[in-house]
Amino acid sequence: MEKTWRWFGKKDKITLPMLRQIGVEGIVTALHDIPNGEVWPLEAIIELRDYIKDAGLRWSVVESLPVSEAIKYGGRDADHLIANYIESLANLGEAGITTVCYNFMPVIDWIRTDLEYPLPDGTSSLYFDKIRFAYFDCFILKREGAEQDYTEEELAKVYALDKTITEAEKDQLIDTIIVKTQGFVNGNIHEGDKNPVSIFKNLLALYKDVNKDALRANMKYFLSQLMPVCEEYNINMCVHPDDPPYQMLGLPRIVTGMEDIEWILKAVDNPYNGLTFCAGSLSSGGRNDVPLLARKFASRTRFVHLRSTRILSNGDFIEAPHLEGRGHLIELVRIFERENPSLPMRVDHGRLMLDDGDKGYNPGYSFYGRMYALAQIDGVMATVKSEII
Repeated sequence: MEKTWRWFGKKDKITLPMLRQIGVEGIVTALHDIPNGEVWPLEAIIELRDYIKDAGLRWSVVESLPVSEAIKYGGRDADHLIANYIESLANLGEAGITTVCYNFMPVIDWIRTDLEYPLPDGTSSLYFDKIRFAYFDCFILKREGAEQDYTEEELAKVYALDKTITEAEKDQLIDTIIVKTQGFVNGNIHEGDKNPVSIFKNLLALYKDVNKDALRANMKYFLSQLMPVCEEYNINMCVHPDDPPYQMLGLPRIVTGMEDIEWILKAVDNPYNGLTFCAGSLSSGGRNDVPLLARKFASRTRFVHLRSTRILSNGDFIEAPHLEGRGHLIELVRIFERENPSLPMRVDHGRLMLDDGDKGYNPGYSFYGRMYALAQIDGVMATVKSEII
C-alpha cells in the first residue's frame, strides 16, 4: 500500500520535507481555507498539488471535501450545494486528484471526551468516557429525551458525577466534544466561537425530523448526483465510517457496520461509490468483526485508515497501540496487500509522546506518535510482502 500522511496545509507545523524524511509517499489533505459548501477553484487545487509535488510527494487523497449539513438533512439549498460539490469534483479531476474521502455524519464528526488521557508509559491518547459523555448530553447540552439513551445504572453514575464535577471540567468537556475535535477540519464550530453549546443545539435541531431512513435517502440522492462526474474523471468517493459507529445525541448514524455499508454500496451500485476502511472507527463498535469487514468490502475499499481501539468493560474505549486492539491491523495489511496493494493508507491518531505535547498539534495528529506508528506498519507491510512473494 501507498504510505500517506494527513497534512493540514502550509500552516501545518509538520512540513513536507519532514514527511519525506520518514518515508511518506503520498499526502492526504484538503483546501481547509475554503468554507463548507463553496466551490474549490481549479487554480487553488493546482497550486497546492504542485506545491506538494515540488516537495517530492504527491497529493494522493482529498480528506475531506466536506458535505454541507443541508445536503444531509435535505434543506432547501441542498441541490445548489450538490451542484457546487460536483463542480469541485470536476476541478479535482482536471487536476488529476481522484480519491475523495468524506463522511455523512450529521452535525458532529469523531467524538472523544479526553484528548490527552494519560497512559502508564508516560504517553497520552484519545479516550471516550461513556459516563462523561452522558453527563455532557444530559446536564450540559440538556438535550430533550437524552436520558432515554442511557441505562439506569449509567444514569446513576451520571448523577453521582454531577455532585463532584467542577466548572473547569465542564468547560473542558465542551471544548473537547464540540470544539477541539471539530474546528480544525472544516467543522461547524470553531475555536473562539461564543456560546458553542447554543450553536450546537441549533445544529441538532435541524435534524429533528430526520431519521435513519431519511438520512439514507438523502445520502443516496447525493451520491447518485455525483456518479456522472465521478465516471467522467475516474473519481473514487470513499465514505468514512461513523466514529464511534452507533447512534449518539439522538442523531441517526448510517455508516456503522456490515448492514450499513452493504446498503450504501448497493443503493448506488457503482464502483466509484466506495469505502474508506477506517479500522479505528469500526473497531470501536463492539459488534464489528474488523477483519471480516475488510475481507467483505476489500473490492470496494479505495482508502485505508490504519488505527485500532480497545473497548473497556464499562463501555469506554481508547486508542490502542497500532499492533494491538480490536483493529487487528496486521491481518488487515495481509488482506489489503493481497486484494489491492496500490491502495493509499495512512496511520491515524498517534499517541502524544516525547516533546510533541508542546507543539500545539491537532488532536490525534502528533508527529512522533504517528511516525512511530508508521514505522510499525511499514515493518508489517514489509513482512506481509515477503509472505506473499
